[in-house]
Amino acid sequence: MSLRPSRLWLVLVAFIACLILRNGPLDATAGPQSEVAKPPSSAVSMSDDDIEQFLLKAKVVKTRAAGKGITGSLRATLTDGTLTHDAQIQTIDEAKREFRSVSGVEFNFRDSWMFNVAAYRLDRALGLKFVPVSVERKWRSTHGAFTWWLDDVQMDEGDRLKKGLNSPDPRGWNEEMQLVRLFDQLIYNVDRNLGNLLITNDWNIWAIDHTRAFRTYEVLKTPANIARCDREVFERLKRLNNADLRKRLSPYLNSFEINTMLKRRDAIVTLIEQRGEVGLFERKRKV
Repeated sequence: MSLRPSRLWLVLVAFIACLILRNGPLDATAGPQSEVAKPPSSAVSMSDDDIEQFLLKAKVVKTRAAGKGITGSLRATLTDGTLTHDAQIQTIDEAKREFRSVSGVEFNFRDSWMFNVAAYRLDRALGLKFVPVSVERKWRSTHGAFTWWLDDVQMDEGDRLKKGLNSPDPRGWNEEMQLVRLFDQLIYNVDRNLGNLLITNDWNIWAIDHTRAFRTYEVLKTPANIARCDREVFERLKRLNNADLRKRLSPYLNSFEINTMLKRRDAIVTLIEQRGEVGLFERKRKV
C-alpha cells in the first residue's frame, strides 16, 4: 500500500527532526567530514618550554631508523594523549684520541649527543631560533638527546641546489645563511653539510645535528665565512660571558669548551666591528 503525499511529508519531517536531535543543526557550509578534516595540533602554537616538556614526558610508541646520518639516530613517535609528534633520538657519545676520515685526521675527536642540547641552548641565548628544541632524556637506560622532528620540511640544502631552486626572498635567505655560517664558526662545527640544513615550506632554514661541534680551538675554522650579523644577535653575542654560559650549557659543555668558544666569539666580534655598519643588518625572519 503506497503512502499518500501528506503522510510521506510527515515521515520526511520526522526523519529530519531525528537527525537534528542526534547530530545537531545542519550546517550548509560544512562538508560531510568537517570534524575529521580539522588539522591536528602542531608546534605552531607551542612555546619552546611546551615542546621541551613534551619531549621529556611523552611516551615513545614507535621507533625506526632516522634515515640520513651515520650516528645511528632514531626517529621516534611520541604521544602525551593529546599531541602525537615525532622526535629524533641520538645517544652517541664517543671520544677518540685520533680520528681519520676522508677530510683528514682529527685529534681529540668527540661525537656526542650532548652537543645537540648545547647547540639548542646557545641558539636560544643568541636569539637565532634555527636549531630545533633538544633535551636530555634517557632511552633504554642510556642518556641521549631527544630533538623535535621538524614539520613541513620540503627539502634540504643539497636538494635545493640540485633542483636549482631559490627562495622567494633572496635577501632574507642570504642573511639567514650568514647567521648559520657565523653560528658554525662560533661552535666550531666540523660536520656542517648540505643534508643537515633543512628548508621548511615557509623557506625558513633549520640547522640540525651538532654532535661534532664545540671543538676546543681558539681560532676560527674559516674566518672568511664571517660576513654580516643581525644587530640584535650581535649584541647578544657580545654579552655572552663565562658565568652565564656555564649556567646555560653545563653539563653539556666543559669549562675548556666554553673558554675556547669565547675566544672564537671575540674573533667574530672583531671581524664584524671592522666592517662597521656594512657588517650589520635587521633580520627579517620572525622568531
